Amino acid sequence: MLDPRWLREHEDEVTAMLAARNANNKAYREWLHWDTEWRNATAAAESLQAQRNALAKEIGFCKKTGQDGTQLMLQASGLVEELEAKICYRKSTEESRDREAYILPNRLLPETPAGADATANVEVRRWGTQRTFDFDPLPHWDLGSNLGIFDPERAAKIAAARFAVLSGPGARLARALGAFMLDLHTREHGYTEIAPPLMVNRTAMTGTGQLPKFAADLFRLADQELYLIPTAEVPLANLYAGEIIDAAKLPLRLTACTPCFRAEAGAAGKDTRGLIRQHQFDKVELVSITRAEDSAAEHERLTAAAEKILQLLELPYRVMALCGGDIGFSAAKTYDLEVWLPAQREYREISSCSNCLDFQARRMNLRWRAGKDKPQFCHTLNGSGLAVGRTWIAVLENYQQRDGSIAVPTVLQPYLDGRTVLARE
Repeated sequence: MLDPRWLREHEDEVTAMLAARNANNKAYREWLHWDTEWRNATAAAESLQAQRNALAKEIGFCKKTGQDGTQLMLQASGLVEELEAKICYRKSTEESRDREAYILPNRLLPETPAGADATANVEVRRWGTQRTFDFDPLPHWDLGSNLGIFDPERAAKIAAARFAVLSGPGARLARALGAFMLDLHTREHGYTEIAPPLMVNRTAMTGTGQLPKFAADLFRLADQELYLIPTAEVPLANLYAGEIIDAAKLPLRLTACTPCFRAEAGAAGKDTRGLIRQHQFDKVELVSITRAEDSAAEHERLTAAAEKILQLLELPYRVMALCGGDIGFSAAKTYDLEVWLPAQREYREISSCSNCLDFQARRMNLRWRAGKDKPQFCHTLNGSGLAVGRTWIAVLENYQQRDGSIAVPTVLQPYLDGRTVLARE
């Protein structure tokens, strides 16, 4: 949620920000209308309350001196009814204003590139050398099927399309990747591992920005107000919602490896083969909660932590700064990590690392305080460190061998009982 004062006092800036995001400013115009109504109703209620207080003093004086206060009491009674109506209207206007505020996206940091879509994203850096093959590399769905470790057909039989079954060495590889990522982030990067609920309530979803805007992409339990998490960012960031954190405890760095569930409502016809876009997938999430003055440096640190996974796996990748037209709803600045997939001959997203500033913290009422100072809103950051399924894809495609087996990256071998090759069993 954006600062109401900024929305109120910087109309040109807000309008420009929405244009940079390709966002309709209808919600903002509605917000301005209801904010004016709320302020007018507040002023009117305060004036009526002041009049009521003044009348109460006069009535009290009449009673004390034996004077007739009947007319004053009738006047006060009318004021009470008028005040109650005005307070009721003020509450209604506040709810209408907040409804519009919840669908306004975050502001953009000045360094976020301008542009309408992904073609305007800016490459920041590259790492690694793309492997050359003396044979035609296969895509991961063919590699997985040939090895008997990837079975979307049986997944569709027991669930639906966009689900997958991994078996044998394939399942062990996915488990190894998740464990390796968690170990690195907790042992070397200072993150605390959390095992969070996989279902959260509406308040938590609203806190991180999934609701109300992205309801169509969520899986909701039919008989109660609980949602399957689309990312562990939701429970991790909300762990301290409504609290005031002691400054000495910041930054808080949290990580979790969880299944994630997404309806992919807007993905019809996209990436229908393989593991790129699934309704259920595992992901290691990184969340940082910090002070405003530290969030820019924390963003670079979090991104570097995610990059380290790719470097240790020796997977070539590039870092892209997302433009205003491609950046996420809650983010003010985002780096996408894109891993090289040789069979597809392109870089594909494997992590998004975002600085959300105080946008989520305002929605969650998440604040920090030093001593007896006035509480301030925290800044929240999140990133994938990494998406397990997409890393699985990258390992298969980059480490495939002529005979169809998969060489195991050195850092993963201890997690696979020393195995150096994955072959059909």
